[in-house]
Amino acid sequence: MRGPVIEGGWVRIRRGRIVAIGQGKPSGESQVVDVPDGVILPGLVNAHTHLEFSDVRAPLDPAGGLPEWIGRVIAVRRGRAVAEGGAERVDAAIAAGLRESAAAGVTAVGEIATAVPAAGYPASGPRLRVFREALGLSTAAGELALRATLRDVHRLLAVGCPAGLSPHAPYSVAARLGRSLLAAGRQVRLPAALHLAESIAEEELLTSGGGAFRDLFEALGVWNRSDPPLLIPAAEWISLLARGPRGIVVHGTHLDRNPEALSRLTRHRDRLCIAVCPRTTRALSGVLPPVGVFRDAGLRIAIGTDSRASNPDLSVLAECAALVAANAASPEEVVRMATVNGAWALGFDRRCGILAPGRSADLVILRPAMRHSDPFAAVVDPATRVTATLRGGRVIAGSLAG
Repeated sequence: MRGPVIEGGWVRIRRGRIVAIGQGKPSGESQVVDVPDGVILPGLVNAHTHLEFSDVRAPLDPAGGLPEWIGRVIAVRRGRAVAEGGAERVDAAIAAGLRESAAAGVTAVGEIATAVPAAGYPASGPRLRVFREALGLSTAAGELALRATLRDVHRLLAVGCPAGLSPHAPYSVAARLGRSLLAAGRQVRLPAALHLAESIAEEELLTSGGGAFRDLFEALGVWNRSDPPLLIPAAEWISLLARGPRGIVVHGTHLDRNPEALSRLTRHRDRLCIAVCPRTTRALSGVLPPVGVFRDAGLRIAIGTDSRASNPDLSVLAECAALVAANAASPEEVVRMATVNGAWALGFDRRCGILAPGRSADLVILRPAMRHSDPFAAVVDPATRVTATLRGGRVIAGSLAG
C-alpha cells in the first residue's frame, strides 16, 4: 500500500504475476472477474505467529501475566510430547492454522517454530518464512538447542523454504546460545526474530536476577542457583540483531521504559522493525503496544496475531481493528502495517506487500457490509468479510464468485 487508492480499478494477472493496473473498464480481456463494491488489497501479512497452537480451542488463561501463561504453554507442549500421536497433532494444527490464515486474507506468514514438521510445511496456502526458535539457559541445553536449530534450518533451506532464526527471548536464552545462534545466521544471511520487552517480569530478571520468571524457571528445574545463566540486556540484543541482514523485534510492549534499547532500535531502523500483536499484548499485559512511540521513532511497524494460545483466532484484520478502535492508529496506518510493512519484515518486500506490475499476484478481495467514505475504514470494519485470497494468482481460500 504505497500508491493512491484507485476507485473503479482493475488488476490484470498473467502467469501468477500482476502485469498491469488501471481504472475503468479493462479492454481486450477474454476472462474478466467483476468484484462489484469490493476492495482489492495486497495479501495480508501475519508477521508473527506460532502455528503449532492453531488447534487450541480457546486462549489459555492469561491470569498472572506472561510468566504464568508461559507455564501453561509449557504444560501443553509437555502433554503433547508424551501423548500418542502428539507429533501428528502438531502437524495437523499447523495445516489448520495455514488454512485459517488464508481464509482470513493472509498470503504470507512469519512462523515461529520450536521444531520443523517431519513432513515439512504444506506447499499450498500462504507463503512462509519459518523462524526456527531456540531456548536454553544452561550450557548443555544451549549446545543441544544450537545443534537442533541449525539442523532444522538447513532442512528448510534444502527444500527451498525461506528460513530464519529466533532466539526466543532475553529471559530464556543464555548469552552463549544467543550469540552463537545469531553468528551462525549471519554466515548464511538469515533474518532473525526475537520476543523483547514483553513483560515487566523480563526486565526484573535481567536487572536483578529475580522475580516471576526466576520462580518459574526454578519450578521447572532449568535455573541453576549456584551457577545462574549470563543473560543479555535488551539494548545489547538489539545491537546483535542489527548485525544481521534483517531482524524483527516482537511485541516491544515495554520498550518505552528502556530509552537505550529504543534508541538502538531507532538507530538501526534500516534493518530492524517491530511486530506488534495487539490483542495478545492486551490479554497478557493489560495494555496495547505503544504504537505511538514506535511511530514517533520512525520505526516500521508490522502486525502479528501471535497464536491461538493467547488469541481467539488468527485474524490480522481483527488485530488492525483493535488498534483503530483504541485510536492507537488510523485505518490507513494499520493497513500499511498489515501489508507492505509485514512483507518487509519477512524479507518478502520484492515479492508481495503492494499491488504493482511485476509483483506476485498475492491479493485479498474484501466485501464491505456497508459503504464507507474512507476505503481503509471499510477494510478494518469488523463487518467486512474476506471473499477470496489469492497467492500467485491462484485462489487459496474463498471464491472469486463472491
